[in-house]
Amino acid sequence: MGVQETIDEAGPGRAKFREMKQGTADDWAIIGGEYRAFAKGLPDRVLDHLRLLDGDFGGFPVDRLEHSLQTATRAHRDGRDEQYVVMALLHDIGDTLGSYNHPEVAASIIKPFVSEEVHWICQNHGAFQGYYYFHFLGMDQNARDKFTGHPHYEACRLFCEKYDQAAFDPDYDSEPLEFFEPMVRRVMARPLASAYAKALEQE
Repeated sequence: MGVQETIDEAGPGRAKFREMKQGTADDWAIIGGEYRAFAKGLPDRVLDHLRLLDGDFGGFPVDRLEHSLQTATRAHRDGRDEQYVVMALLHDIGDTLGSYNHPEVAASIIKPFVSEEVHWICQNHGAFQGYYYFHFLGMDQNARDKFTGHPHYEACRLFCEKYDQAAFDPDYDSEPLEFFEPMVRRVMARPLASAYAKALEQE
C-alpha cells in the first residue's frame, strides 16, 4: 500500500497530510472550519471543568466551587465589570491540574479575553493571597513584596483582600453557577488578542 493510498483513507472531513509541510489549502480549510466550531465550545468546556471543583474541600470551610462562586459574587455585588467577575469565578480553576501553579493555569485560560490588568491579577494572585497564610506553612508571608512598585500591585492586593481571602464563608449567599454562565459566554465570545484570532475572521 502506497503512502498516498494510506493518507487518502483518512476519510472525509480530515486533512490528508502526514507532516504539516505536506499540507494544502484544502487541508487547512478543513482544519480551520473544525477549529472555529471547536473554539465556540470553549465556554462550555471551561464551565464543565469548573464543576469539577464541586465537593472538593481540601480542608477548607467551603468547597472549591463555592469559593469560586463566592469570590465572583462578591466582585459582582461590588460593581466590578464582567471581565473582572469572570476572572474572579475562574481564578482557581487550575487547582485540579495545576496543583503547584494554579494561578498560571487560570491566567492562561482567560488571557485572550481580558485586559492586561485583569490577567495580571489572576496570574499573580497566589503570591498576594499567600499574605494571609504562607507564614503558617513555613513560607514567606511577604512574597507579594517582590511586586512592589508594579502598576497592578494595588489592584491585585485589593482582589485578594476584598474578594478572594474573604470567600470562605459557609453562610454567604452566593449566586449559583447558572447566574455567571452568560457572563462567561459573553467574555469568551471572541478573543481580544490571540495568535489564532485571525482564523475566526472567516466566520
